[in-house]
Amino acid sequence: MYATIRACFVALNLITVTPVLGSIVLIAALFRVRDRPGSVYDWCPRWWGKTHLWMAGVRVIEHGAEHKRGAQHIFVANHLGNFDVFALASKLPWPKFVAKAELFRVPIMGPAMLQVGMIPVERANRKAAFASYAKATDRITAGASVAVYPEGTRGSAYPLRPFKKGPFVLAIQAQAPIVPMIVYGALDVQRKGEFKVYPGEIHLHYLPAIETAGMTYEHRDELARRTYERMAECLEREYGIASPPYGTGRAE
Repeated sequence: MYATIRACFVALNLITVTPVLGSIVLIAALFRVRDRPGSVYDWCPRWWGKTHLWMAGVRVIEHGAEHKRGAQHIFVANHLGNFDVFALASKLPWPKFVAKAELFRVPIMGPAMLQVGMIPVERANRKAAFASYAKATDRITAGASVAVYPEGTRGSAYPLRPFKKGPFVLAIQAQAPIVPMIVYGALDVQRKGEFKVYPGEIHLHYLPAIETAGMTYEHRDELARRTYERMAECLEREYGIASPPYGTGRAE
């Protein structure tokens, strides 16, 4: 019962706070407020994430936070549901997300996401998806944190799923280092397909950066493999969770 009530509070927060923060962003855009660290485009996504976590009674614990310092990083994380998005939004510096294009069609929220600098991607259209990743290069060059989910969709279990190559092409195009991440605990808060929300902790593990300087398009699979293996090793070391060998199965 309490989990259902908590989920209702989170849902209410989503439909009230999102339009408010979205409207603030759109007004800022009308007045040509510049997108930079500390601006409205920086703190609105952060508070959007924080309010949802607070409503759910979720605490975010960071490990290896020194690896997120600096500029021009691409954060590559496993995707377990809405709460890993809230957690990353609340903690990443000047965050920008690569998100499915359908979200950008939602009134107020969609236009606000564009103004904040989020990057829409058409998952069913590979050519369009790569074009979207190309646009993200400007955000990275400016110093923003770009977060991507190479698994593509939300998962229902912690073992890693096959990676799409788009995020690694993006990293190579931008010549930006990849910071692999593991999100743990999100499934204990809310599982895929369920409405109930439980209080708890979400752990964010930032791993040492993988440099991409000098890499070319031909190195995309090697880069994906190194990232996957580093994330899989963290999952097994910290939580005893084994992932399939890289290249097993197909990306969703």
